[in-house]
Amino acid sequence: MLQFFIAVDVTVVNIALPSIGAELGVGGHALTWVVVGYTVTGGGLLMLGGRLGDLLGRRRTLLVGTGLFGAASLLAGLAPTFALLVVARLLQGAGEAIALPAAMATIVLLFPEGPRRSRALGVWAAVASCGLVLGFVLSGVVTAHLGWRWIFLISVPFVLVVLLAALLLVEHDRSPAPGAAPLDVPGALLLTACPLLLAYGVVEAGEPGGPVWVVPAALAGAVLAGAAFARVEARSRNPLLPPAFFADRTRVAANLTTVLLSGALSTSFLLFTFYLQDRLGLGPLAAGVTMLPLAVALIAASVLVPRLLAGWGARACVLAGLGFTGAAMAVIALVARWEAGPVALVPAMLLVAAGMGFGLVGLQYLAVSGVTGYDAGAAAGVQRAADQLGGSGGVAVYVGIGFAPALHGADPFLVAALLAGVGLLAGAVVAGRMPVPDADPQAREA
Repeated sequence: MLQFFIAVDVTVVNIALPSIGAELGVGGHALTWVVVGYTVTGGGLLMLGGRLGDLLGRRRTLLVGTGLFGAASLLAGLAPTFALLVVARLLQGAGEAIALPAAMATIVLLFPEGPRRSRALGVWAAVASCGLVLGFVLSGVVTAHLGWRWIFLISVPFVLVVLLAALLLVEHDRSPAPGAAPLDVPGALLLTACPLLLAYGVVEAGEPGGPVWVVPAALAGAVLAGAAFARVEARSRNPLLPPAFFADRTRVAANLTTVLLSGALSTSFLLFTFYLQDRLGLGPLAAGVTMLPLAVALIAASVLVPRLLAGWGARACVLAGLGFTGAAMAVIALVARWEAGPVALVPAMLLVAAGMGFGLVGLQYLAVSGVTGYDAGAAAGVQRAADQLGGSGGVAVYVGIGFAPALHGADPFLVAALLAGVGLLAGAVVAGRMPVPDADPQAREA
């Protein structure tokens, strides 16, 4: 349930953004931060949240993160000003970063590597995927009938249920990891600052009339933050990414591929929304209902993919997911070129569902292969950070460049889809060379 509502919050604001702007008196440029602030903050702090779970206990961090997410949701729903709404979204991201790695690590350690873990991760990925897509549908329905504030308030009672379930069902924490060192807070802050500055620079580049120095300064700051993060990690007593993490080529390749796949998937969601509302002129409710085939297809994928994972192997599922998503990008570009009606987007939605179902389930399996009780949280945090930062980075780069005013003569949907396709091709190269661990179902059968 927690995973579902956190996933919903990633996308639920998209269709409601015009209503938020109208009530709080802000334009589209400022509204970008309602989306980007949440996803980047959550993604940037996820690895710190994973280490918190390993060092301080998963039950404790799950309760703290869930409580913070619920309180921030209440603040977002009641926020009287836009500035306070953005602060609430940043706090929601921080709550997600603390809670999700602990929840995922608990699942990983409950199920041994093999078919049982494959099924558990399949359900986890399906819940997240359905939450992402149903966020669009719920946003249209709730905004049309209750108002935009309820897209945040509706999750508060469910968060209370999660807190109660965690208190009753999750076992008490074990002793802290031996030799635990102070947390790498500077590394977490730099990891968050890097994509925030990158997103800010890309967004500002698409806005005419701003100071000429802002874009290069933001992009230079992103590069410096990334370099400083690498330096801090090399010297930290307790880095967010332990050196042993980079020795596992499978995990590194799986997380890099996750970044590239998630960037394309998140881009597809925004392209669907922009095409339905801006190009075709549909209202929030109609646009949300049009996304229903994607949600239904994801439910079907949640049943099918775990069964195929055991027979195909995780790498084959990842390559299939990348291929399906690339085909979806091609369909989006063609539909936009021909200015077809909303029904023409259904094949792209089905392909995105297949790409998400096959690709992310296989990548999650590979990203947590070989974990132990002392590094499960870190591995889960890295995987979730790769997913979320990849999604927000993909939106900032692919959509930011595609819809930039400097490219008036080009179809923005075609440009964004082409850029996403290049990223998917790079992901296929990485995945094709990825070592298959012995724990992979395909390797066990060989």
